[in-house]
Amino acid sequence: MSGAAVRLIFLGGIAEVGKNLFLLETERDIIIVDCGLGFPEEDQLGIDLVLPDISYLRERRAKIRAIFITHGHEDHIGGLAYLWPDLRAPIYATRLTAGLIEVKLKEAKLLDQAEIRVFEPDERPRIEAGDFTVEPFRVCHSIPDSVGFGITTPAGLIVHTSDFKFDPTPVDGKQTDFELLGQFGDRGVKLLVSDCVHVEATGTTPSERVVGETYDQVFAAAPGRIIIATFASLIARVQQIIDTAARYDRRVVTLGRSLENNVRVATELGYLQDPNGVLISPRAAKDLDDNRLVYIVTGSQGEPMAVLSRIANRDHREVTVGEGDTVIVSATPIPGNETSVFRIINQLFRSGAEVIYSARALVHVSGHASQDELVRMIELTRPEEIIPTHGEHRHLALYTDLAVAAGIPRERIHTVEIGDVLEIDEAGVRIREQLDVGYVYVEGVTIGTVTDEILRDRKALANDGMVMIVVNVDRETGLVMTGPDVVTRGFSMHRNGTDLTPELCDHVASMLEAHAGTQDSGDWSYLGREIRETAASWLYARTRRRPMILPMVLEI
Repeated sequence: MSGAAVRLIFLGGIAEVGKNLFLLETERDIIIVDCGLGFPEEDQLGIDLVLPDISYLRERRAKIRAIFITHGHEDHIGGLAYLWPDLRAPIYATRLTAGLIEVKLKEAKLLDQAEIRVFEPDERPRIEAGDFTVEPFRVCHSIPDSVGFGITTPAGLIVHTSDFKFDPTPVDGKQTDFELLGQFGDRGVKLLVSDCVHVEATGTTPSERVVGETYDQVFAAAPGRIIIATFASLIARVQQIIDTAARYDRRVVTLGRSLENNVRVATELGYLQDPNGVLISPRAAKDLDDNRLVYIVTGSQGEPMAVLSRIANRDHREVTVGEGDTVIVSATPIPGNETSVFRIINQLFRSGAEVIYSARALVHVSGHASQDELVRMIELTRPEEIIPTHGEHRHLALYTDLAVAAGIPRERIHTVEIGDVLEIDEAGVRIREQLDVGYVYVEGVTIGTVTDEILRDRKALANDGMVMIVVNVDRETGLVMTGPDVVTRGFSMHRNGTDLTPELCDHVASMLEAHAGTQDSGDWSYLGREIRETAASWLYARTRRRPMILPMVLEI
């Protein structure tokens, strides 16, 4: 890497939705943008969260100068509580985002160690971090105090949009800083790193305020309790619920630890306004009639342990749902979560509740730019080259077509993968190499102990079950003393009314008899491999299934 060259590496958040983290690197310095987490896919059984693999950063920790955070959503800040001990750099964020980060670091017992530096984007600060100068600019999103970054590097100016849309009437009244974006364009933008996850939508994304109009209609007609599921960090949505509840003389209860923490922080910092005192505790709600209550709950993505799922399954201690209740799922399912979300919606309907979701009414609008806004961002910044990010492969491809139509040469639009090492210099942007980057899984309180091999085993067990074959052999001769015995879990040995167990036992016994006495050493551990291979091929021939085979050879 030459002296004026800069490396750009995505460790998450590209060709996927979630766990956003990328870094910029020179010979001397590294800065990190965002440190998020992702949620497991359906085949990642037993996994609670997915983190970026920061092995590359861990090896270069002495070069890390700062971590810059764009906004307070989980996929941008959720990884800090797990990964910051390996990074140990100052964290730069807006006031609300810093408050939400503090909650997470306090829970992880890291707050006393971390240095959080708050900036005010309207003051247009220029933050020096080694070879980089970072200029935050305000953007509209579905959470207040969201920013993008203009980053001056030795190779030129890079503009990172973060998650954005051009909302003309944001709930907090603070619009995108178009003036600063235009100034970036005048200065010359080497590279635009643009949000693209909503590129499939034509035109412009509706304002957050239109959701408030839908709430007004629902609140006017609902005969009993109203239960609204939304993202824990969607503070603008919470404000709309508080405002609507006040107009209809209802009181609001928040349920879900992350939601309760976020609402408390946003209220203390002045980002949530409750002038009529509609927010109350669950205890106080017990004294009110159903038609005066609104519950805001977590679980809009079908998370099995979140409040909405527990309400739907009738195992929540505060709330049960039934006729007269109205449930609003105020979110669109993240790709991969559709099955879980609609399973909960079906359960709620079955309980007798009226359920309103995105297919029935405008109860959610995206926080991301549609096609016209994406083009306008290109027109404002006038970049030499572009990298679309925060989208899956189809979003990257569709954004490329959109940018070409907007006048950017196709060869200057780069579709990259996690781990690609891009080098930026006066000649342009190129992929130099590919890092071996994986995923880090969080399971309960453990981090990084679950491997891809373990997940493959879990998937095999879930699909085909397990067959355990137990034999006792003579330590000296290898002759079978007892067994084979067959134990199954999740796999049926019955086919067409016939139990295959005796036949399998005979087949394995014949193999063992043929091997008895063939080793002089008395080491019969190799028999486990022979049992596994013999049983697997025999079972597949009979059943066309491949259960996991667990041989147990006990020497006596």
